[in-house]
Amino acid sequence: MVKPTPEQVEWANCEIGILIHYDMQVFHPAGYQFGDVPSPMLFNPTQLDTDQWIEIAKAAGAEYVVLVAKHGSGFSLWPSKAHDYSILNSPYLNGQGDIVSDFIGSCEKYGMRPGIYYHTGYNAYCQVDNPGKVLSGDPEEQKRYNSTVIQQVTELWTNYGELFEIWFDGGILSLEQGGPDIVPLLWRHQPKAVVFQGPKGTPSLARWVGNEQGKAPYPCWSTVRNFTGDNECPTPGAGSAKGTVWAPAESDMPNRNHQWIWVEDTDHLLYSVDDLLECYYLSVGRNTNLLIGMVIDNRGLVPEADVKQFTEFGRRIRRQFGKKIKDVCGQGETFTIDIGYPTQIDHVVVMENIAEGERVREYVIEAMVGREWIEICQGFSIGHKRIERFDAIKTSQVRLRCVSSIAEPIIQSLSVLKSN
Repeated sequence: MVKPTPEQVEWANCEIGILIHYDMQVFHPAGYQFGDVPSPMLFNPTQLDTDQWIEIAKAAGAEYVVLVAKHGSGFSLWPSKAHDYSILNSPYLNGQGDIVSDFIGSCEKYGMRPGIYYHTGYNAYCQVDNPGKVLSGDPEEQKRYNSTVIQQVTELWTNYGELFEIWFDGGILSLEQGGPDIVPLLWRHQPKAVVFQGPKGTPSLARWVGNEQGKAPYPCWSTVRNFTGDNECPTPGAGSAKGTVWAPAESDMPNRNHQWIWVEDTDHLLYSVDDLLECYYLSVGRNTNLLIGMVIDNRGLVPEADVKQFTEFGRRIRRQFGKKIKDVCGQGETFTIDIGYPTQIDHVVVMENIAEGERVREYVIEAMVGREWIEICQGFSIGHKRIERFDAIKTSQVRLRCVSSIAEPIIQSLSVLKSN
């Protein structure tokens, strides 16, 4: 039976993460072209405060935060020695700043798990397009770019301590296609990191859910079929109940409609808290983590409207799921909650002990209404968490029956709730 690493179990328990984008478009809204990127002299946030970022992430209920250290422009938020296009050559703090270091320090201060995003496949400054090939096609230029990637990820993975998650957007160009040899560096420098869209051989994998809407398909399994290529990343989507590699899905989405990076006067694009709550049901409630994008404005702060949105979202999650009427756990095929007296419920939350694998393949949930059992929902994948919601009913007992499983089910928690 396929089982996760301890790091993958911890990652699943976190459930909610934040993804912070900060790139040159914030200061140069016209964007950039290959070989014609905005001057680093434009990068000069005057109130940048990574403590504020992490405080808001914590208020939203996040347990980990991933910082985009280098996105498509190629501009680096740390003083990289790989090339000149970095914070080192900006007026921000007279070229003495290091936003990655400040971010890591704020995560440590607030007890947040830190992650780093580094896009290997796209770099306008280096004139490299997805999936990581130099536009010129020159093999020598490709080697130089690969050396740049190796140097920059080595800086990120050795200078800032242990990382909780490492994010590769779109995976990594394979070795067969001339890409950089990343896996040995991961094992050497960050063996405990969960690696999003990492290549074959990565210690602890996570996969893309297949969209940027914060919504997972159902059923959504934590396992995927084996890799076919030496540097392939896990196939996005629903996974496979018969998978041979543990690579759970992460459901990412921006907190503003189609907007990952801040643009002035676009507060109207903010998703409502109801929208975010629905995405929680359709991601965390379907056995994936929810990773929400957070924009940072030209001051270097989370905008006020976004602060309000994230804070209220965290409040709603706590209010909605913070009080269980009753719960049980254990091993077996049938689990019954005896509430003791007829009570209104409209949610059942089921969690497997995924450290022992995904065992349940089909289940039915029933409620005692009057003197008979009534089926209220049924499903397939449980994994880390399955949230079932339904019209409120009054019941004194709730029963989970595991109809099909590949080994004895181990249920970490079966709980009933009434939404507020």
